[in-house]
Amino acid sequence: MDQNTPRENVGSDQRDAVRTALVVLALCFTLAVLGRGLGDSFTVFLKPISESFGWDRAQIVSVYSLTWLASGLTAPFVGRLFDHSGPRIVYALGLLLLGAAFLVAAHAQHLWQFQLSIGLCVGIGVAFIGIVPNSILLGRWFGPRLPTAMSVVYSAMGGGVLALLPASQLLIDHIGWRDTYQLFGFTALGLLLPLMLLPWRLFAAGSPHVVKRTDPDFVDNGWTLLRAMRHHAFWALFWTFFFTAVGMYSIAAQIVAYLIDAGFPPLQAATAWGFSGVVLVFGMLGVSALDGLIGRRPSVLLSYAISILGIVLLWLLQYSPNILLLTGFVVCFGSMMGSRGPLISATAMRIFQGKRVGTIYGTISIGSGLGSAFGSWSGGLIHDATHGYNALLAFALASVVLGMIPFMIVPALRR
Repeated sequence: MDQNTPRENVGSDQRDAVRTALVVLALCFTLAVLGRGLGDSFTVFLKPISESFGWDRAQIVSVYSLTWLASGLTAPFVGRLFDHSGPRIVYALGLLLLGAAFLVAAHAQHLWQFQLSIGLCVGIGVAFIGIVPNSILLGRWFGPRLPTAMSVVYSAMGGGVLALLPASQLLIDHIGWRDTYQLFGFTALGLLLPLMLLPWRLFAAGSPHVVKRTDPDFVDNGWTLLRAMRHHAFWALFWTFFFTAVGMYSIAAQIVAYLIDAGFPPLQAATAWGFSGVVLVFGMLGVSALDGLIGRRPSVLLSYAISILGIVLLWLLQYSPNILLLTGFVVCFGSMMGSRGPLISATAMRIFQGKRVGTIYGTISIGSGLGSAFGSWSGGLIHDATHGYNALLAFALASVVLGMIPFMIVPALRR
């Protein structure tokens, strides 16, 4: 009996660790759904707000641009704050910023007020409950299974879009965009108390089976941020993040407005783009599965090819707005919207593995924030300058092609 007791204790500890890890995964998924959904909800608010104030497309899209610029630039700081103060402070600050931002936006009268609240504050808030703190926390519980856990959290991008875009349109139709923003604000603040009461000391400690046992294949290559920045792979990944985000977000910011202009009813347009959240999950899982079957580079290049097909289908929609083309666009473009994220992130983690990998990866991911901001802002300018979408779609197509080039020519990414 005494001989079996230690084994029973070990088995019980492992089961407890597994249960806690799944709770942490569910928490990170929920926060990612909330952050991504609230960040992308502006695509539904774009048209009613611009019509309320008579602003042109470039002016109103600048708000969306600032959201993802602020989110990207905040990423390295979030990682440092997480290490210094822990997850409770980081996540609480995120919800506090989101709640306050939406309450301010509900009463905004000038463009700068939207840029400050929905642009800067929502962007920073999304970063505080987004992929950087989630990846650090999950790394303490999943160890070598982190890529799988990150795929689940990345799929939350789709869950957030699916849940909040149609809901936003329904709320706008029934109570108006100002009251909808006010509801978002109170909801985010209302989640603060239950969040603060969670057992964060347990969550932050990590699994003893992960924290105390290192991966036998792990080698710290002594990478520092400055050393990484002198390596061609750093800038190749930065390039990929930047140009891919430019191409995808130059379209994403205006998709709902584009579909409405093409002849679809507002709720149908919002629901169709919201449904991209469903196909994104399958795209994420599919590309990750292909990674194990045919290799990372072919999987990434295939995902780019599908994105390009989606842009072509979107271009055809303005000439023939029908459900078949709309479905094809949502499946192709929506399923690939973030499907490359886990693979590109895993590539960065593999190349720059070591104690500074979080800082290096966070700095590389700035490219995504800059690209998202530049893409959506440029898309608004192009639309206003041409009074149409053809030049915008050509710009997006060229940017996506540029984003895939490093995986075709850079040695470190070809392997």
